[in-house]
Amino acid sequence: MIVNRRGWMGLGAALGLPVLGSHAAAAAAPRQGQMVHHVFFWLKEPGRAGDREKLIAGLKTLRAIPEIRELRVGVPAPTEQRSVVDSSYHVSELMVFDTVADQARYQDHPVHKRFVETCGDLWARVVVYDSIDV
Repeated sequence: MIVNRRGWMGLGAALGLPVLGSHAAAAAAPRQGQMVHHVFFWLKEPGRAGDREKLIAGLKTLRAIPEIRELRVGVPAPTEQRSVVDSSYHVSELMVFDTVADQARYQDHPVHKRFVETCGDLWARVVVYDSIDV
């Protein structure tokens, strides 16, 4: 027997199970006015053993800052090379804050300042993109 998506949803509803769909997507949607802080790092010496891992570990310490609603740390994905894709960076960080004021508090937080002190010598270039959800 072949059951399509609608069939599975109907079966789940008949059994009284919650159905994931547009309601789940709406619940996960960003809130208007939240701030997204996306930072890209280029290492001074990308070939030096351990530098990337030290930077990643340092970025993950920022999770201790209470104003951060979401923190993602990543490296370039092995996606198709296209003219609009810049994968020249070595590490990225994406943070979500409820407000611009929360992001300002993050900048002054001792954990953030410690991160800059301990990892600042690892990067040659940093680019920041800040945006507000609309």
